[in-house]
Amino acid sequence: MTDLSLTCTKTINVGPQQVYNAWLDPAIIRKFMAGGASQTVTDVRNDPREGGAFLIVMTGETAILHQGFYKTLTPFSRIVFTWESPYSPADSLVEILLKPVQGGTEVTLHQRRFLSESMRDGHIGGWTRILDRLGGVYA
Repeated sequence: MTDLSLTCTKTINVGPQQVYNAWLDPAIIRKFMAGGASQTVTDVRNDPREGGAFLIVMTGETAILHQGFYKTLTPFSRIVFTWESPYSPADSLVEILLKPVQGGTEVTLHQRRFLSESMRDGHIGGWTRILDRLGGVYA
């Protein structure tokens, strides 16, 4: 295991409150939280509180379970959660920072700890698609 990290940034054309809530609302998560080009979200369960768990199933050719725990929920500015999947270890950590900017919210996503460079690189593509899809929810 390595301490590799990644950062993805996108501006979404709504305010930080809507973007923050999108990351915690199962109905909206279903619309954007699929990292593969042909994936959809087929199951979402979450308990959006610090210490609460979440489960997301992204399905394409196969169903891939992603799960973790919310570590920090700072309304409208920061979300931190663990991220476990077949492609990242249980102690992989994702931080989402929301910054109001002209025209909406700048979303910066940091993830650290990956099993390999290739798995990190795959996550860069997945998170980029997820942020693009999130933007599409509010287009």
